[in-house]
Amino acid sequence: MKTILVLGGGIGGIRTARELSKKIGNEDGIDLAKILVFEKQKKSLFAPSLTWMMVGKRESEQIQDDLTNIQLGGIEVVFGDIESVDPDNITVTSNGKSYSGDYMVVSLGADQTDIHEMSKLGHNYYTVEGAKSFYNDLKNFKGGKIAIVVSSLPYKSPVAPYEAAMLIDEYLREQGLREKTEISLYTPEVEPMTFAGKEISLRVSELMKSKGIDYFPEHKLDEADKNHLTFSTPDNQEVKKEYDLMAYTPKHVCPAVIREAGMTGETGWVEVNHQTLQTPFENVYAIGDITTIPLSGTESLPKAGVFAQYQANTVAHNITRQMHGKQPDKVFTAEGKYILDQGNGKATKVGGNFYSSELDIKETSAVNHWVKILQEKTWFVKHF
Repeated sequence: MKTILVLGGGIGGIRTARELSKKIGNEDGIDLAKILVFEKQKKSLFAPSLTWMMVGKRESEQIQDDLTNIQLGGIEVVFGDIESVDPDNITVTSNGKSYSGDYMVVSLGADQTDIHEMSKLGHNYYTVEGAKSFYNDLKNFKGGKIAIVVSSLPYKSPVAPYEAAMLIDEYLREQGLREKTEISLYTPEVEPMTFAGKEISLRVSELMKSKGIDYFPEHKLDEADKNHLTFSTPDNQEVKKEYDLMAYTPKHVCPAVIREAGMTGETGWVEVNHQTLQTPFENVYAIGDITTIPLSGTESLPKAGVFAQYQANTVAHNITRQMHGKQPDKVFTAEGKYILDQGNGKATKVGGNFYSSELDIKETSAVNHWVKILQEKTWFVKHF
């Protein structure tokens, strides 16, 4: 019986395990292959819903589920820290025990680290705890300056800061506090979602401007202390800004266990074939936020769950083909769409083919908002 090691129980890892089980033909009581999922957390988070949580539209139990619920069809979850990875021999050590496989799929995502001691000053809304604590402070907010800060590049879910700003705007208007509040978004990016092109970046900028959100691109965070932020700009100017309430993106890094395994390239992330997601190691694949895939110019494929799911489908299909002695025949085409919730029951859809740069932005509508809600509900129904 073949064994596939899936590292990570997030969106990409769960989709990989589920697709493998289905395509291989595993059924309850009839396992044609063993699929081991390695994860330290007991619950799996649907991260796209964190921005709703930070304005009180979701509770933690609505956007998480117990990982033990995926254990069927030959899938087994190994809970605990991954202590080492040997890609040459397709071996993983967790809880002091070694597990060997025939194939490996690395989907550990990005580790979040603190810089400038921001965890003591604001709220990391990329976690359940941070989104919840931000909302607790927002409920008691009476007016002042709110800062949404992109602390460093790259970061996953690149629509999140813009969505957060617009959802906060909606919340404050509902509370009658918008005229008493300044909302500012600071980022090192040249413009919103640079990977999407000038037209889409301009449309997102205009959206924020229409809502009175102050946007400060090319602002690199250098220092942070209580109620003050210090940025540098491309012309070497030092800019100081005040804030009363802050939400921030953490610094994203490749997990140390993968760096120590020698699986990262010059970018500091796992580099893969852009069509097959194969790493330089035989029968070892990597998907999702842990990878870097160059696009045109200096841009890379955004780190987002939508791509992790499509990549999982590709890898699961090709591994199944290999197991049956057939040539892999599926490629990842980088098709994907983001939904940017603007509040007031409306959203905008952005996306297309990221390899060919054939991207567009749809008109704001209530339909797109409901599509985003449906994506959340469907995720849990299909996978747990």
